[in-house]
Amino acid sequence: MRHALLSLALIVGAGMAHADPMTAAEFEAYVTGKTLYYGRSGEAYGAEIYHENRRVTWSFLDGDCKDGYWYAEGRSICFVYDDRPEPQCWTFERGNSGLIARFENNPESTALYEAQDVGEEMICLGPKIGV
Repeated sequence: MRHALLSLALIVGAGMAHADPMTAAEFEAYVTGKTLYYGRSGEAYGAEIYHENRRVTWSFLDGDCKDGYWYAEGRSICFVYDDRPEPQCWTFERGNSGLIARFENNPESTALYEAQDVGEEMICLGPKIGV
């Protein structure tokens, strides 16, 4: 799956263009009920499940999942996760082949781009127990 994701990510990344940031309503309509996979610089980056009521589950595709929620702040969409209370704020744009996400906490970071919506569950292995 990572190979297919990487191939698609390279195609999608080539089609990135600057557009106006999505509003919270546009973002919510686009993502709710989906599992989106993101790429960065031609590599798989992570995936997020967008639940109802602006709840999310994020993973760096390592089986470790983080639950949280998102909210609008100005033109940004900010995410707060159960294990990380400081907001992670992004602007989202509709590109030629999906979303483009720009990290507002560090504007010099590389943009993420939507690689695919696979329509299946993301694997979360559960909490780590023991020593």
